Amino acid sequence: MTDPARHFQQAFAACPLVAVLRGVTPAEIDGVGDALVAAGMTILEVPLNSPDPYDSIAKLAERHGHHALIGAGTVVTPEDVARVRQAGGHLVVSPNTDVDVIRATVGAGMVSLPGYYTPSEGFEALQAGAHGLKLFPCEGADPAYLRAQRAVLPRHVPVLAVGGMTVEAMPAWRAAGADGFGLGSNLYRAAKPIPEVAAAALAFVAAVHAL
Repeated sequence: MTDPARHFQQAFAACPLVAVLRGVTPAEIDGVGDALVAAGMTILEVPLNSPDPYDSIAKLAERHGHHALIGAGTVVTPEDVARVRQAGGHLVVSPNTDVDVIRATVGAGMVSLPGYYTPSEGFEALQAGAHGLKLFPCEGADPAYLRAQRAVLPRHVPVLAVGGMTVEAMPAWRAAGADGFGLGSNLYRAAKPIPEVAAAALAFVAAVHAL
């Protein structure tokens, strides 16, 4: 693959949304992935607490890896990182700031997007080599909390607001300094009909491009 930082920058510039497909199964991943990519989404993650996540990652990577950034979420150990890479993923998203996971990701030539909540965690993640940060869970804060952090976090570092995100909430978070958003149950939840996933994806993509 290309340089991981460049890979992330290209995918993020095309659409600054991360689809969090928690609960997706290998049997439905083709249809869900097709709907999201058709809507214009370019970053897709399968959380590792989903059923048979590595199989879903492998199918997504084979089907969409040439034009989308595919990887895993809820990655909490370096061993998980290695398995994601073996499955064909190039993105590692964590719920926390774990420097061992970040360093293993960067060492494997993959994109690291760890979760953080405080400035200390954010700087620790960046020092370990993270390519971007996800403020998680952002529903535990408000846009003013992020605005204060953006006064000290490096401006060139992409920060995503993740957790309970809605179309209606996005403008306030963007105004506070969010560069992008992670989308969970309001985009996809286990067994959600694919037409509903597609409609939600189209709404989110249209909203983010209108900001």
